[in-house]
Formats: sequence, structure tokens, C-alpha cells
Amino acid sequence: MYILVINPGSTSTKVAVYNEKYCLFNHSESHITQELAAFRNIMDQKSFRKRVVLGTLEIYGFRLQDIDIFVGRGGLVRHLHSGVYRINEKYIHDASVGLNGQHASNLGGILAYELAKEAGLHKKAYTVDPVVVDEYDDIAKISGVPEITRVGAFHALNQKAVARRYAEEHAGDYDKLNLLVAHLGGGISMGVHKQGRIVDVNSALGGDGPFSPERAGRLPCLSLIEMCYSGKYSQQEMYSRLVGCGGLYAWFGTSDVRDVEAMSRNGNQQAKMVLDAMSYQVAKEIGSCASVLKGEVDAIIITGGIAYSSIITDFITERVSFITPNVVIYPGEDEMYALANGVIDGLSGKREIFNY
Repeated sequence: MYILVINPGSTSTKVAVYNEKYCLFNHSESHITQELAAFRNIMDQKSFRKRVVLGTLEIYGFRLQDIDIFVGRGGLVRHLHSGVYRINEKYIHDASVGLNGQHASNLGGILAYELAKEAGLHKKAYTVDPVVVDEYDDIAKISGVPEITRVGAFHALNQKAVARRYAEEHAGDYDKLNLLVAHLGGGISMGVHKQGRIVDVNSALGGDGPFSPERAGRLPCLSLIEMCYSGKYSQQEMYSRLVGCGGLYAWFGTSDVRDVEAMSRNGNQQAKMVLDAMSYQVAKEIGSCASVLKGEVDAIIITGGIAYSSIITDFITERVSFITPNVVIYPGEDEMYALANGVIDGLSGKREIFNY
């Protein structure tokens, strides 16, 4: 049974084919800024991204008709409980209009659905743990501004995948564990996993939590308001300052942590200070989240691409190991496997499959 997995990112399109749970290939196509600048918005990229997917299949010797199951990364649709979802016309509408915002991940389910229809024979498309998973406790949603709810978008897919991986590797039951999961990537999300539910998490895409390679993170509100009304910046420019061109990029013109680490090693004291400050904010966020679990934490998991940096993970571990000595590093993210595996588990009855 061949499973096509499609994961559009801000600057890449990842395509993989699995035979059951065995990966036959996992290909990432990078897109230069000028290439994507030609499109007015995310939805205008659909045909371009589809050509990338079909071209990748051809490179690896697959026809569209060879694929049995189509899986796309879940985007900014309506808030959902964690799970495996059949993609339908309602999903396509909500992803197309960007019900909760515009992001390249919105194209994942759309492309999976359209390619499944083109493949024929009533083939189905699915998504797993979209970025808008909502399992929050009610108390976690309340803010000091009644019009603003503390629910947003985060790395739900990888957070759930590494939490389940930890449970399996330690002979535990995810539904009985209390875990703190920090995903360190282009954005940074800190999830509180309480016996199978992510009951609290910062909105990594919505300007909350630690600053990251591409995002400004949580800021003093009054200073931000002054910038917004200074007349110096348009709404789009301010959005870019917060998401995409914030964080390390705003300081150094690069969002690659390796570049900033190299600056630090070469004696750039500002680079060292800013990297330390990012790590400091992650550690502080973990400490804050530990209070949600009243200190009853089975493990702290650090994951995402930045988790390859021992400089950063050591800095964080030193400051949070008083909560629990069980600090586990799962560097990188395996979203492609998580998407394929989620659907396989759904079809085999291990997980329920929901209609969107």
C-alpha cells in the first residue's frame, strides 16, 4: 500500500512515499525567496507546488495512479481535537480561505485531496494533527482582553509524535504521562502534555512565547503598539517584523542558527548574547509550564531542528533539570513519518478517523 505524504513549508515542499510504514523516499525541494515572491498569496502557489509534487513522483518512478492513500500536512483550519481526519470539501474551503490565517501548510490537505481525486477509484485524502489542534483546558484560553482567546497555531504534529515516541521507548502510556515538549524550529512552541492532551501551549505562529530564528515572540505590548502607530511601518511590514523577519533574522539577517553559532565562536559577543537569550526564554517557558502540572513532570522533551545544537540544549537543560532530571533530546522532526504512521494507525483501528 503506497502512501503519498505532502508537507508544504514556508520555503520548501517535502514529498515522501511510504509502503505501509517503510519509507521508500523522502525528498525536500527548497524554494528561493524570488521564486515564491512571484505569487501574491499562499493559494496562488497551489499549481506551482502541485508541479513539484508530481515532478518528484516522476523522479522516483511513481505514477499518480500507483498511490493508494494521500496525506497532507494540516493547516490553519478550524480548531480541532488531536486525531486523524478525512479531508472533505469543508476542509478544502476552510484551508483555502485561511480560516485561522495563511500559511503554506494550508496547501498540504488541498493538494492531497486534489491529487487523490485525480488518481481516481475513490481514493481518499487525510491529515493528522493539524497546526490548530485545540485540547486546551478552558482556563488556559482566557486572556485579559475578552476579544482575544489564547488559542493559536503550533507544532502539534511533531509534539504529539515525539510524546508518543517517548512513551513507546520507555514502556509507558502516553495517556498516563505528564510531559513538557519544547519544539525548537523556525518558531518555538512549548506544549504541556497532561495524560494524552496538550492542555496548554503558546501560539508559536501568533506572536506568543520565546523568540526564535524567524519570530519575534512575546513582546512588551505598549512598545509594540507604539511601533504599530508610529507611521513608519505598514500592517504587512509589522507582520513581517513579528513573523518571518523577527528573532535571529532581525538581529543578524539570517534565520540559520548554525550561522549565528559560527559568529559566536568567532568572537561576536552580540551573537552569543542573543543565542543565550533565546535559550534563556525557552528555559523560562518550560519552568512556567511546569506549574501547569504542579511540578509533576515525567519528562521534558526538546525537539525540532535547533535541538541538534548541543550549545542550546545544554544551556536549557542546565536550567530546567531541577524540574526533572529526565530531559530527553529528540533532534529534528519526523513530520513525514508522523503523517504516514497516523493514517496507518487509523486504518488499522489503533486510532479513530474523524470526518472534518
